[in-house]
Parts: sequence; structure tokens; C-alpha cells
Amino acid sequence: MSILNVEHLSHGFGDRAIFSDVSFRLLKGEHIGLVGANGEGKSTFMSIVTGKLMPDEGKVEWAKNVHAGYLDQHAVLEKGMTIGQVLRSAFDPLLQKEQRMNEICDMLGDAGDDMDALMEELGTIQDELALHDFYTIDAKVEEVARALGLLDLGLDRDVTDLSGGQRTKVLLAKLLLEKPDILLLDEPTNYLDEEHIAWLKRYLLDYENAFILISHDVPFMNEVVNIIYHMENQELNRYVGDYDHFQEVYAVKKAQLEAAYRRQQQEISELKDFVARNKARVSTRNMAMSRQKKLDKMDVIELAAEKPKPEFNFRYGRTPGKLLFETRDLVIGYDEPLSKPLNFTMERGQKIALVGTNGIGKTTLLKSILGLIPSLAGSCELGENLQLGYFEQEVKGDNKTTCIDEIWNEFPSYNQQEIRAALAKCGLTTKHIESQVRVLSGGEQAKVRLCKLINRDTNFLLLDEPTNHLDVDAKDELKRALKEYKGSILLICHEPEFYRDVVGEVWDMSRWTTKAL
Repeated sequence: MSILNVEHLSHGFGDRAIFSDVSFRLLKGEHIGLVGANGEGKSTFMSIVTGKLMPDEGKVEWAKNVHAGYLDQHAVLEKGMTIGQVLRSAFDPLLQKEQRMNEICDMLGDAGDDMDALMEELGTIQDELALHDFYTIDAKVEEVARALGLLDLGLDRDVTDLSGGQRTKVLLAKLLLEKPDILLLDEPTNYLDEEHIAWLKRYLLDYENAFILISHDVPFMNEVVNIIYHMENQELNRYVGDYDHFQEVYAVKKAQLEAAYRRQQQEISELKDFVARNKARVSTRNMAMSRQKKLDKMDVIELAAEKPKPEFNFRYGRTPGKLLFETRDLVIGYDEPLSKPLNFTMERGQKIALVGTNGIGKTTLLKSILGLIPSLAGSCELGENLQLGYFEQEVKGDNKTTCIDEIWNEFPSYNQQEIRAALAKCGLTTKHIESQVRVLSGGEQAKVRLCKLINRDTNFLLLDEPTNHLDVDAKDELKRALKEYKGSILLICHEPEFYRDVVGEVWDMSRWTTKAL
């Protein structure tokens, strides 16, 4: 049975086409992985099927009485709401029925002739509440909050005080509590730590309903999906199996198309040559016209233009002193301490991954080392001759500058050709380069920020979740570049498959945190 049908969908932004005559169907119980390079339109597709965005052409049809739940990578939580309130809002339809039930109870004393109708409505509401286990809501909220590590944060905490990873967990927990008929998940593993990615993996493996998952985490996707939809060059193609199987089939299909293209181009060349040599002669004119007709009727194979592959080559500057930084009884935090007094050093040549549950202070430690936020106690002393390169996990604000201006502001001595070349090396096309930063996908924005980093001399990189939003090709290239980088690295990352090949040491911040784990 089809839950969702998308027919002849076309959409674009300005003169940049995203989809052209795309069709899609979702069947009951299918676990779909929606894949493609950054900027191919995966999040745009999700926005269209959820009604947040109207397509230029085509139609989107949901089956009747289907409830879809959408985890949006750009969702915003309202200030003033607590974690508990957001989670309980998953049950708003039932809470509204409870409110109506209480109203009816208040009305029964003066009901008169309406008594029978009110009693019937009351009975219907009570049956619905019992059917949906309404009276165990608090237990359900607590169970999911514990599974995703939210209980330790305190359910009365304001959601706007949370880190990016904690906000993602709150939105994910709310969505899972809603138990929709179909889950729409846009990069749910971004900002999640390893423990909670493992829990989500188990949840999705046991999930009976359908879901559509956008993710660049290949091991995660391989475990949970059974259908792949590949988005490329304004097309959407369906493959049965996991991501690895899709890659094998896609590679064969691409090789066959390229071989057919070469054969056809050879045939076209020979036909054109024959026509050119024989159309003037009376004796061969008919044969020439016959071949010309064959040329005119030929369905010409076109190969899609190759997407630019990113090249991240970090520039190594001067050699720093042996000591990069040293902490002395450093206590990090904002209003309250996030760590015990820290005493450790990092030396030239070390490459270290910082791991641990979200919210225990990994980002805060990086910012404290850089002096971007003051410590609550103690000190951090930086070494000599440091050339720091910092990749920030979240960049807030609505950036209306173009990509060109964004890089020009950072490197005013560059001419426009040099700026375009620098952005192109990071895997951005001409249309991306001329767009405002705010209209780019999360992965494309990350590439703009990486462009700033690789064009500056550095000897110490501090990277906060640099793989979030990056597509598979960009992630592989970033790993290669960091392995070859001659400087030192302090890296926050939740993907062992990524950092294991890059770093020589792993520091687990759960050993230092003051947070209950």
C-alpha cells in the first residue's frame, strides 16, 4: 500500500533547478535512505513533501489519515519552553481531549436535555484516552528522555540554554513520543554522541512503520535502511538494498552508460563523416540522406556533468613551540562548572579526539582554550608561535552575504578569480559560489567555512564536529587532508569511523565532567 506518492515534481531557486520531473513513492513498512551530494535537494524534498514548501510543478499525495513526523535539521525551539514541556507537547491532541473531558464534567451538573449527548461524548473521549495509554504519558516521557540522556539535564531546563546536540535530542525525543505513521528524519545523527546513535539505530531497526532517512553516516544507514533513493542531477532513482549495495549497482550502471555513450559518439562521428563526404554526389546522395535521417532520429545519450570533487589541503605555517597549551586547575562552564579542575598539556605533533556525551563541555573546553569564553577558575596558557585554525560547530544568524563576499572579507588581497577557484576547490559550483550563504545546504555552508580554514597558514587546528552535514565524498576528503596535515589537531567528533584514522589519542571528557552521567 502506498503511503506517499510524488508525481512529476519540479522545483528550483531562481535559475538554479533542484528537481526536474521527479517521481517517488513510499510503501508501508519501507525504510528509505535518501542520499546524494550536498546541495542536491534532499532537505528541500523533505520540505516539499511535508508541505513547508510548494513545488513549482507536480503533486504530492498522502494516504488518508496518515500522520507524518518530521525531524528538521533547521528546526528552532521557542525560548521559555522547558525540555519537559516540549516532550509533553507530543501528546497535545490527547491533552486537548482531556481538557474537553474536564469541561464536559463541569457541564454535567446543569446539562438538562443535553445530558445524553454529553455523556456519549464523554464516553468516546475516555475510550480514546485509554486506547492511547494517556495515563502513562509521564512514564513514556521519562523513558525516552532517559534513553537519549535528557533526564540528566533536568526536564525543567529552558530549551534555548541547550547545546546543538541536546536540542537535536529534544526534537528527536518529541518525535519518537508522537509515534507517527511515518518518520521523516533529516540527519538525526548530527550532534548525537555514539551511545545515543546506537540507541537510535536499535529503535529504527525495530520500527514497524515507514521512515525516510537523510544521513551521510554510511555505517548507520547500512544498518537501518532497505531502500535507497539517490538524488543527483535533478533526478531521483530507486535502488533496493542498503547503501553499500546501492554503490555497487550505481557504479555498474554508470560504467554501462559511459560505455554506451562512447559507442554512440563513435557512431555519430562516422555517420556525420559519411554524410559530409557523400551528400554532394548524385550516386551516393540517397545513402547520405538515409544516414542523416538516422542521425536526426537518434536519441542522444547525455552524460551528466561531473560534480566538482572537494580538495581540502590545509596549509602548514611556521613551527610552533613544543608546548601548545597547558591548563592549570582550569574549570570550564557558564553559570555553573562543567568540569573538575583540569591539569593537562598538549604538545606539538599530537592529534587528539575529544569524545563524550553531549552537553558535558567539549565545545566549552575548546572555546575556553581559545579564550572565547572566560574560565570559571584556573587558567589556560597558550604556547608560542601558534597559528590557530578554529572550525565552529554552529554558526548562528541569517548570513545574507554571498559566498564570494564571505571569502573576500576574510582574504581581501585575493582577486575574484582566486576566490572562485578557492571555493570551487571545496566542491562548490558556480551557482553555489554566487548564492547567499543562507540559502545553501548545511553541507555547502560547512564547505564555505572549510574554505576559510584551508587558505590560511595554521599549525594547530581545533575542529568542533567538522563532519556534520558533509556528504560522503567531502567527509572522505577531509579525513585524507587531516591525516596528511603536518600540524596538531584537537578534534571533537562523534564518528569513530572518521576520527580513528586521523588521531593518535582519544580523550574522554566524561572523566572530567561534573555532570551526572
